[in-house]
Amino acid sequence: MTQQYDASSIRVLKGLEGVRMRPAMYIQGGTGVDGYHQLLTEIIDNAIDEGLAGYASEVTVTLCRDNSVIVTDNGRGIPVDIMKGEGRPAIEVIFTELHAGGKFDSNAYKVSGGLHGVGSSVVNALSVFLDVTVNKNGKLHHIRFEGGHVTQPLEVIGDTPKGHPWSSKIHFLPDPNIFKDIENRYDYDRIRRRLRELAFLTGLKIVLTDDREDTPKTETFYESGGIAAYARNLVTDDSKLLYDAPILIKGVAEDIDVEVAFIHSSAYQSSVLCYANMITNRDGGSHLTGFKTAYTRVLNNYAKSKGLIKTGNPMPSGDDLLEGIHCVISVKLSDPQFEAQTKVKLLNPEAQTAVQSIVYEKLSAFLEENPKIGRTIIEKAAEAARAREAARKARDLVRRANPLESDELPGKLADCSSTDPAESEIYIVEGDSAGGSAKQGRERRYQAILPLRGKILNVEKAQLGKILKNAEIRAMISAIGAGVEGTGDSQHFDLSNIRYHKIIIMTDADVDGSHIATLLLTFFFRYMRPLVEAGYLYIAQPPLYKFTVGRRETYLYNEEELKRHVAEAGDRKFSIQRFKGLGEMNPEQLWETTMNPETRSLKLVTIDDLLAANEAFEDLMGAEVAPRRQFIEQNARYAKIDVLS
Repeated sequence: MTQQYDASSIRVLKGLEGVRMRPAMYIQGGTGVDGYHQLLTEIIDNAIDEGLAGYASEVTVTLCRDNSVIVTDNGRGIPVDIMKGEGRPAIEVIFTELHAGGKFDSNAYKVSGGLHGVGSSVVNALSVFLDVTVNKNGKLHHIRFEGGHVTQPLEVIGDTPKGHPWSSKIHFLPDPNIFKDIENRYDYDRIRRRLRELAFLTGLKIVLTDDREDTPKTETFYESGGIAAYARNLVTDDSKLLYDAPILIKGVAEDIDVEVAFIHSSAYQSSVLCYANMITNRDGGSHLTGFKTAYTRVLNNYAKSKGLIKTGNPMPSGDDLLEGIHCVISVKLSDPQFEAQTKVKLLNPEAQTAVQSIVYEKLSAFLEENPKIGRTIIEKAAEAARAREAARKARDLVRRANPLESDELPGKLADCSSTDPAESEIYIVEGDSAGGSAKQGRERRYQAILPLRGKILNVEKAQLGKILKNAEIRAMISAIGAGVEGTGDSQHFDLSNIRYHKIIIMTDADVDGSHIATLLLTFFFRYMRPLVEAGYLYIAQPPLYKFTVGRRETYLYNEEELKRHVAEAGDRKFSIQRFKGLGEMNPEQLWETTMNPETRSLKLVTIDDLLAANEAFEDLMGAEVAPRRQFIEQNARYAKIDVLS
């Protein structure tokens, strides 16, 4: 029977119904962990905007026991008067109508991060409740929403007490029926990083309180040093600094406020963070392009005019000049245009012009006044250029038009028969023994196996030229097929050439296996990061135990599962087999537990916070012992030692 399709089939979603029905269209991160964190980000950004406008000096964030959050600011207070044409209070319109807010009026906010007018209303729509209290004209006003609808209309609840600390207070609880992972609760460290970042960028006092534990804790962030202190903070080891203090560049052009601060370290890696109106632009944009253009031009001109590049040596490229830089770029403009509501990339061409002109003028003057620092930067870049040239020669040894034609791969790579990357997956396996079982147990049509012998080189401590001489790393590069990105040579990584859309690290569930997995993660983070960002990297979860009761066999993946099964077995005879390594499993067991797409458990590797990830790899895998020792001392009590007989 044909289903009728006429006017009666058409549904019009009223108010905020569409947001609740399709939340991923309105909120970055969808209905997962990122989604409900984004709700908090939207409310915090609105409070920060009051600070950018010059009306607020303090913002507070409180994480409550029921997973609700309270955000306050001491700005002007959300408008509570009646809107002409709407016939209802402005505060009600702001929280119930999409594309409603003060960000469309340049008289209300000259500079703002939230420009689309959807943040507050979307938070309201996706919350169990949202309470707003406003201190306005000596009175406290209150309104309550539930599921996006007004349940307690705006009313005056009393006079404002003397010395009242805030003007606007928003208390909301993300809806657990929408955010399925909400039981995991808000991540304190993640929120802490963002608030500390905002304190650097704004100069506001920001207070974070966690009331969820028996002993509440409060941290206050107030960074008077601004983005110069922020750039300096990106270098975790003082001994690596090439000069004492960050270079700070400030100015106004095209009616855009520009601030750039950077400092160089002796490390190979660099970090450049971009912001427009305090909003993180993860993919950079026009302000980053303007900085790179001016920075490269100034340093090249300086190197040539001072004769700092020796005859016969390669001229530093733009990437060479950026090696070891730790930089913060912040622009404030009245009408920023972003690539999407997620604001990952700034598009305004006038931002490029403004940053380029200011950086060119002021960096040129700085280098003339500080020749020692100029020489130091050029010497660092010249060294990077020489390393890049050595890496290119080493790469020529491993790059092949068809990686399977390499005489190094037969005997290592057991490739799949499929040539479609979208369905193909490669297991990077610890050891020949496990590799043998994996090769026999796999689905040959779409599963490839690459066994590694021993532990690969720690790439955090080595230059690219040395890295590319490592046999195991060369085998991985050739098998994956996309090349590598590296300092001064990023153009040689092409994600479109990747041969597998699932790259799965499969190591033993012990200390050595974890170490090997960490070494591999370090390599992928430093030299194949686009692969990670595209969602192609996974970690396999092999079982720890086989639990047998009678003829029933169950594979268990952690101690908690084992304890539960032992308790459930009661007085029956049972047996426990502890897998000391993947090589102990026969091919059928390895397929059933770790490789069968219908039963296996894979963990997707993501980069939630680039700065935090960069610091973690530097501390734990870098050449400096002190940060690693400090981490061990602080976290040793959480470690579990697995002693096998």
